[in-house]
Amino acid sequence: MSTVAKRKSDAAYPAYQLPTYPFVKPPELHGRPAPTYPVVIVGAGLSGLTLACRLAQLGVAAVLLDEDNTVGVKGASSRGICYTQQSLEIFSRLGIYDRIAAKGVAWQTGRTFAGDDEVFSFDLRERQQFSHSVQPPFINIQQFYVEMFLVERIQALNQLQPLIDLRWNNRVTAFSQNDVAVILQVQTPAGSYRLQAQHVIDASGSHTPFHAWVGATMDSKRGDDRWCIADVRFKHTPPAERHTWIEAPFNDNRAVWQHLMADDVWRIDYQMAPDADPAYVSREDVVRERLRKQFGPNVDCELVWVGPYAYKSQCLHQLRHGRVFFIGDTAKVVSPFGARGGNTGIADADNLAWKLAAVSRGHAPPALLGSYNQERLQAAQRNVQVTNRTAKYLRAPPGAQRLFRDATIGLAKQHAFARPLINTGRMAEANRYDLSDVCDDSGGFMVQNTALQFTDQTLGSLADLMGWANGHLLLLVFGELGRKDIAKLQSLNALTCVRTVQVVHKKSPQVAECVIDPHKALRHACHADKSTWVLLRPDAYVAAKGKSLNAQLVNALAMSLALH
Repeated sequence: MSTVAKRKSDAAYPAYQLPTYPFVKPPELHGRPAPTYPVVIVGAGLSGLTLACRLAQLGVAAVLLDEDNTVGVKGASSRGICYTQQSLEIFSRLGIYDRIAAKGVAWQTGRTFAGDDEVFSFDLRERQQFSHSVQPPFINIQQFYVEMFLVERIQALNQLQPLIDLRWNNRVTAFSQNDVAVILQVQTPAGSYRLQAQHVIDASGSHTPFHAWVGATMDSKRGDDRWCIADVRFKHTPPAERHTWIEAPFNDNRAVWQHLMADDVWRIDYQMAPDADPAYVSREDVVRERLRKQFGPNVDCELVWVGPYAYKSQCLHQLRHGRVFFIGDTAKVVSPFGARGGNTGIADADNLAWKLAAVSRGHAPPALLGSYNQERLQAAQRNVQVTNRTAKYLRAPPGAQRLFRDATIGLAKQHAFARPLINTGRMAEANRYDLSDVCDDSGGFMVQNTALQFTDQTLGSLADLMGWANGHLLLLVFGELGRKDIAKLQSLNALTCVRTVQVVHKKSPQVAECVIDPHKALRHACHADKSTWVLLRPDAYVAAKGKSLNAQLVNALAMSLALH
């Protein structure tokens, strides 16, 4: 249960209504024997809650610690607002997508301006990597709503099987680990206690003490870029499109972002001078003058929340240290351009959850957990690289970089070929895993959540099929099957680690587990035009593809679970 409280960053602004959750005295403080928990998650933000929710679905018990008693952050800002198709597909599998879609604002097009000239536009549905899914390319919604939906989903799952122990106002104060366990010291309003776990997942944010505790090393860089967020509700709303300005005439020729979020609130990010005073740029009179310059002297609006921010880029050299795993902002921090921050943390959690479950179920050895670092470190490094390029473009220093930016803007005003060079953020998409030991050269990419039809004529999607697989590997076998292939599928169904399903276009099913792919969207999303089978992981990534149900498939099954 939760109550709703108003959290304010400044008395001038009404801020947002956030839930608060009660502190419950943990069993360790009642003198009960303390078990060694399979998983302890530190931090109930986006990535920590996503991980906990997925573990609950997969039947893995976990304790989730958070030093606060609410979602969002102190000050109640909107924080991350753009959720990618990959995240939305993960939320569909978690069971909260419908709430997000009902509350948020879906979008697929964007326009970029330099001065009064439109220099770039895009429609993400025209890109193959976004075109097959039943989810839109993006939905805008304030981060605390997503976190609140995740908490409520975990609570609902706990009603079915109480696997996730949510502990609010529990702060980790000390840490040690050995070959068999991690030991945490936790401070609460009722006293301090000791907590022991097989694995600890740190999702507590970029200022986590775990970096120092485990001796983590990292690359880190803080820039001089300064911004001011204004969350605004207008009486007469602007066109509901995503607009960005590289050089906004109403903001001293600096950048501006304009997005619509839930509750008819607009998120407007204004780039400030490098030496801007954060307190001054956030003052109500200064913010309102900025809005008048943009929308006209008679603009009628309510300031919901205002605050300054700066950013840094940071990436750990390793995302695993012994029995401690880093996800979300503990693993990497990126600038906000292209929605590669919170979305990356959601993908981190989805990647790690099924591997923890496979090891817990005895379907895979602990070696499978090593692939988390391989796959998600590559993703983190790539996202830091991409966002750093955007940051340099938007705050181009004098010299060659500034000349390049000015040249691309000038060319883009007149020539279409130059418009893709305009860089206000390369929009996030699912990262490839080219370096993974548990994907072969034909795999390592995510399959979009395509529409499907079941043999009883009901409609669904790949997410429904993966829900049926329940955290196991999913073998998709396309097309008509020979008698020997049917026998092989029946043998594979006897294995505990994999579920098999035939995928047909129009022909009648030949086995009980069959779905219909009427427009071949699933086949195209799997890049399986020349393949007979596709081995899909519980995070919707392809482990391998092949043409025959032979030893290649057996090897792929073993490889995907780190069995050799």
